[in-house]
Amino acid sequence: MSATINQHIKLAISEAHHAKLREHLFPGDGLEAAAIVLCAQSAAHRYVVNQILLVDHADCRVRSPDRICWPGSFIEAAIELAETHALSIVLMHSHPGGLLRFSAIDDESDLDVVPALFEASESPSIRHGSAIMTPDGAICARFYDRQLVTTHVSAVHLAGDELLTWQASEQGSLLPIPMAFSTEMGRHLKSFTACVVGVSGTGSIVVEQLARLGFGRLILIDFDEIEFKNLNRILNATLDDARNSTAKVARFASVIPTYRDDIEVITLKASIATRKGIELAGEADVLFCCVDSFDGRQVCDRIAAAFLQPLFDVAVTIPTYQSAAGVAVGDVCGRVDYVKPGGSTLADRGVYTPEALRREYLQHVAPNELAEQVAEGYIKGVAEEAPSVISLNMRAASDCVMEFIARAYPFRQEPNAERARTQFSLAAGEEEFMGETDFSCALNPHLGRGLIEPLLGMPRFAISEVRA
Repeated sequence: MSATINQHIKLAISEAHHAKLREHLFPGDGLEAAAIVLCAQSAAHRYVVNQILLVDHADCRVRSPDRICWPGSFIEAAIELAETHALSIVLMHSHPGGLLRFSAIDDESDLDVVPALFEASESPSIRHGSAIMTPDGAICARFYDRQLVTTHVSAVHLAGDELLTWQASEQGSLLPIPMAFSTEMGRHLKSFTACVVGVSGTGSIVVEQLARLGFGRLILIDFDEIEFKNLNRILNATLDDARNSTAKVARFASVIPTYRDDIEVITLKASIATRKGIELAGEADVLFCCVDSFDGRQVCDRIAAAFLQPLFDVAVTIPTYQSAAGVAVGDVCGRVDYVKPGGSTLADRGVYTPEALRREYLQHVAPNELAEQVAEGYIKGVAEEAPSVISLNMRAASDCVMEFIARAYPFRQEPNAERARTQFSLAAGEEEFMGETDFSCALNPHLGRGLIEPLLGMPRFAISEVRA
């Protein structure tokens, strides 16, 4: 087997799958155990765990502290499960001794088994692989192509209450997570890709922070162009941008390289509710939703689940009321939601509802029908937002990025699990938090589906729909 290091493959796993694997692979007897992990692609070089198949301990012919032999029937079962959606098969076993590196025995085993996986696969571009887990839960993995060229996974991501990233050194030890706010944190972030959906009021401020913090790759998605009315709240926007109707994403693509020469900025001038938007967002390690539409939030919600990404959703509002003197400010509010794959979604939390999605749809396609429904009381009124809100946007966007830092480089004294949602009221001078257990959590059928058709489980994004 030959090896290559020019491709950076990443693997993402949900909290629930990781816990199930760890419990099975380390039953407490100090002996190796095995499982098979089926992965879907979320991008050309990013994979997500779709499902797992546990190898019964009693069925293994050999189980010792440094070796395991298990029946081929489990591999046959995995091949059958993987065939429908062309999933990649990753053979995983434990290293009870704690070595986060493949041994010579592991290499020999892969050389025997992996070719058989390719013989059963019809897809010419599919990869299969192997992985190991150590007692602390760390994972090291590698993939093979049909020529058995090896590509080691550069990082394994798990988005739980903390954002865990496992990167192994050549010596087989786990690379440490740097201290929050340190120079080393900035260097560490260079291996991360963030996607920001919506590059306007709060989104432009989020992008500015991520770029200056040190992210190595930014994906910016927004369909809109800069107008004169935007100049009071979009960072880096100029009068010339408004005159020329410059795309919001293009403005940042030109500005960021003026202070970062080691960053890649990828832009898409399109709605996130498109195949291109979904596929591009699927390349990211972390997703920031800075849109003001319910449909946009629903799509981001589905993307985060399908591609096992941590999702940070930010919103601001200024509710008003009718006073004797006229319209008055009722409150000045902001909200940041953190959604972990497999946890409560934005839908579970009521950020958007079927009624809100329908109202928004009618606003676009049937405004007359919408007006009638408002008169009839079926559609609830929406509080207006004042246009001069950059100070409020700054506060909310900072909270959003700080929420990411607190989970990727923990520094809080209280558990992150208690901060699934942060809400603040500047009028009342209050800030409140809601934990994951404060929300109901429905079964999520989209978890870890990656690029399986139809995208996000939504027929409107199927290939046939696009070509029609």
